This record gives sequence, C-alpha cells and structure tokens, in this order.
Amino acid sequence: MALNPVPTELTTAATDAILALLALYCIRWLGARRSADPAKITLWILVLALLAVASVLGAIAHGFDLSSDTIYLLWQPLFLSLGLVVALFVVAATYDGLGPTTARQLMIPALVVGACFYLVTLVFPGTFLVFVLYEAVAMLVALALYVRLALVSGRRWAWLMVLGIALNIAGAGIQASGTVRLNLGVPLDHNGVFHLVQMVAIVVLVIGVGKSLDETESPSTEP
Repeated sequence: MALNPVPTELTTAATDAILALLALYCIRWLGARRSADPAKITLWILVLALLAVASVLGAIAHGFDLSSDTIYLLWQPLFLSLGLVVALFVVAATYDGLGPTTARQLMIPALVVGACFYLVTLVFPGTFLVFVLYEAVAMLVALALYVRLALVSGRRWAWLMVLGIALNIAGAGIQASGTVRLNLGVPLDHNGVFHLVQMVAIVVLVIGVGKSLDETESPSTEP
C-alpha cells in the first residue's frame, strides 16, 4: 500500500497518529484515578477512546494513497465516532455542571443525537460543515456549563475545562477555515494545525479532570 504523495496529507496522518497515542496515554492516566469517581472517569475514557478510534481512521485515510471508495468506507466509522465523541463530551460536561443524575438522564438522548449526526453526513456527504456546526453547538453548551460552574461554585479547576474547550473551538475554527498553513520543518495544512491545537486542548482538559478529583468536596455532588 503506497503512501499518500501529498506532503500535507502525510503530516495530517502523522498528527492524527500522535493524537491517537495521546488519547490512549490519557486513558491510562485517568484509569489509574478511576476509583475517585468511577462514573465520571468512565465518561472521559469513552470520549478519549472514541477520539483515538477516529484519529487512527483519519491517519489511515490521510496517510495512504487509497481509492475513493475505500476512503468513503473509512469515513463512515470515523464520522460515527466523532459524532459520539461530541455527544459524550456534553454528557461529561453535564455531569460536572448539573450533576450525575442529569447526566444519566441525558446519556441516551445525547447518543441518539450523535448517531443522528452520522445519518446527516450520509444525506450530505463530502462536506465537513455539518460536523463543524454540530461541534460548535455542543462546545458552546459545554463551555457555558463550565463557566457557570467556575463562577457559581468557585471551582478553580473548571477554568481549565473552559480553557480546554476554548482551545478546541479555536482549533475547529482553524480547521473550518481551510486556509491556515504552518511549517515546522514539515508542512502542515489546516488539518495538521488543528490536530496540534487539539492535542494541547486534550492535555488541558485531562489535567482539569484530574484536578477535579483532588477536591475535598466530591465532584458527584449536585451544584
């Protein structure tokens, strides 16, 4: 199987692969702290696991010179994974912002919405705009929940979550623009730069989750 001849596609594949490895490392890091709040950590592990799946599929799709039919097949589980990542991210934010009971009630509807997003991509194939809009709405909801948590409950770690989400939103804007380029010894297009920003966002978010577990007050307490 030949590599993709386009340099920026190769660097996008490389950053996708690194993103997957980072997600797996974060899963291991959070897993070691699972006993502090099993339900919460399980949610975040699911988010990261689905992100790792999507990143591996993205690395394959961008990194190899594949037929259009093969790429189309790869995009199906990739889009489904992304749809569920965003849905579960909102559930995880709800767990912190509105409590575990509300998060449990939201779980099934959120997963249905994530699956519906995938179905929409089948109706409107070949456009990333659908995902950008879907992600934007979800991230803004999560952002509002953590800003409220930081301001009303005074939980300082929530500002780390706000920063992580803001970075993710900025990265999504870079990806949606389609024009950003960066040379770090190798050429990166908008997708590669987005992955770099997303890596930083993930690190910040996971640190925030870890800090939340260190609080003397249980994170499962309803605010």
